[in-house]
Amino acid sequence: MILMIDNYDSFTFNLVQYLRQLGEEVRVYRNDEISLEDIEKMKPAAIFLSPGPCTPKEAGITVDVIRAFYRKIPIMGVCLGHQSIGYAFGADVVRAEQLMHGKTSQVSHDGQTIFKGVPNPFTAGRYHSLIIKRDSLPDCFQITAEAEDGEIMGIRHLEFPVEGIQFHPESILTPNGKRILRNFLKRIASEENTENPSETLLPSAACV
Repeated sequence: MILMIDNYDSFTFNLVQYLRQLGEEVRVYRNDEISLEDIEKMKPAAIFLSPGPCTPKEAGITVDVIRAFYRKIPIMGVCLGHQSIGYAFGADVVRAEQLMHGKTSQVSHDGQTIFKGVPNPFTAGRYHSLIIKRDSLPDCFQITAEAEDGEIMGIRHLEFPVEGIQFHPESILTPNGKRILRNFLKRIASEENTENPSETLLPSAACV
């Protein structure tokens, strides 16, 4: 079962629909409708953090979820969810130089995990005014994707299965979005079938 934290965004159910089309059971809770204790009892296979109209500070339980579960449960964040991952680990979330709502960019990536088999670069739909500040990202994360304007479009924890993407994979403007989601689900399956998953996928780095 996949847990979706809904940050009050109209795109959330497009994301849920994609995941269900990929064969997943998805339970959706708004960011003020669920507690950390509830999540612990649910034992989801993964947690998705949806886009949203606010900042990580205003995203209800989202940041607390990341800090509580990143060592235990695979996490993927989209747009605000991505920014919240950075923020949870101490990165600064700041205004982007250019407002990007309903615009496309060419995104280059590292070809690993969620980007396996994805054209490089690929077209992605962007709907955001905030970004993770590059020089504030902690050493336990790597930048996995960048837009043509140099903005960070993807981050990955070096030890735990935590990924963030600034663009919207569920948007019609991102033709390869479903493949990216499928790749994350494959990574979850790999984690579940490995005795010490965090030691097998990527090099580790110290990070609180």
